[in-house]
Amino acid sequence: MAKFDHHPTVRWWREQPVAPARAKLNVDSLRSLCLEAGADDVGFVELNRSTIADQRSDILTAFAPTQTLISIVCRMNRENVRAPARSVANLEFHANYDEVNEVARAIVKRLDQVGVRALYPSAGFPMEMDRFPGKIWVVSHKPVAVAAGLGHMGLHRNVIHPKFGNFISLGTVLIDAEVTEYNQPIAYNPCIDCKLCVAACPVGAIAPDGHFNFSACYTHNYRELMSGFTDWAETIADSKNAHDYRQKVNASESASMWQSLSFKANYKAAYCIAACPAGEDVIAPFLSDRVGFVQEIVKPLQEKPEPIYVVPGSDAEAYVAKRFPHKTIRRVSSGIRPQSIPGFLFGLPLLFQREQSRGLNVTYHFTFFGAESCQATVTIRDRALHVEKGFVGTADLAIVADSETWLGFLAKEQNLLWAMLRRKIRLKGSLKLLQAFGKCFPA
Repeated sequence: MAKFDHHPTVRWWREQPVAPARAKLNVDSLRSLCLEAGADDVGFVELNRSTIADQRSDILTAFAPTQTLISIVCRMNRENVRAPARSVANLEFHANYDEVNEVARAIVKRLDQVGVRALYPSAGFPMEMDRFPGKIWVVSHKPVAVAAGLGHMGLHRNVIHPKFGNFISLGTVLIDAEVTEYNQPIAYNPCIDCKLCVAACPVGAIAPDGHFNFSACYTHNYRELMSGFTDWAETIADSKNAHDYRQKVNASESASMWQSLSFKANYKAAYCIAACPAGEDVIAPFLSDRVGFVQEIVKPLQEKPEPIYVVPGSDAEAYVAKRFPHKTIRRVSSGIRPQSIPGFLFGLPLLFQREQSRGLNVTYHFTFFGAESCQATVTIRDRALHVEKGFVGTADLAIVADSETWLGFLAKEQNLLWAMLRRKIRLKGSLKLLQAFGKCFPA
């Protein structure tokens, strides 16, 4: 690079005085800027906060100069979200996401005018779908909001703001400057443990003891997004003709998918948000008349006749049949297929069906070779799952598999018997234990 040393631009740049360290941004002025831009609440988190340490790499990948995260909240209109008509609720969801993005964009523009570099990722979609089915979001808004003192996670896995409740959308702005003061998490959790989210969820994804069935929520609520869309597209591809397709997908389902594609993808439930009474602005009707609150808000959601999308053999299927016999069970694939061995191991806790694991006390040792190599231990005991690197304990079933063949087997593209005959998959232990493993992870 020496030939550039005497270039006029390089010489001019080197002759400039070294800029002094930038002063920290005044927190009160920055807060006012964010509120004037349209945020209903705002908090600030330093990049090196320990509670978001697991997010730091993703944050710096998105915007390397990041020093501070601005977390913003925009309120939703509650009655829209509570309406049994999902078109009404989805209208508010999408409008609120758009509002968060507009507010974040306005903040970035104003900061740019005073020489502060900033970036805002989307509040929801669009996301980085080339990473799918891995982590597709750029910044995890929920842990940032909690760190910024804007609420805590409720039993239903949504952030509950102390004033606005869970009727909010979150956004994050990354800036290349420090501020004079940072926020800390609030000292209490606004979640009142009323269990109304448990009662309202149509697929039993939220358990009273705090367990969350990701697969149940994802398969139904996100039916017309991501993997649900993939499953629908493959249903079309697998259909012999129009008549065959209509036997698998009825007219209203086809029209609903068209609506999601033509406008914006619609969520099928989100009843947990609708039923939540927490938050200073929200809780009064619940406290004054709990029975009346349940009758007005929760019962219409529970009693609504509607299709409920479940994976065959899942906990959700059994739950709907027992709890909501008036709702129509629609058996579908979750569409979730790991694309790598780390993805397979990461996804196990998300797909685990604990009720299907009753009575199991099993340790599995996995050895993968070929394109991807690693060893892992999966333990299922007392309706709980543990995934660990390497071998831990004594295996009841040892599985040695070529990584590509195993992923093909999970995608139902490889025949297990043929793979075993070719020694691409080898078992040491009872085949019944592999069948029991599959029962715990229906997809």
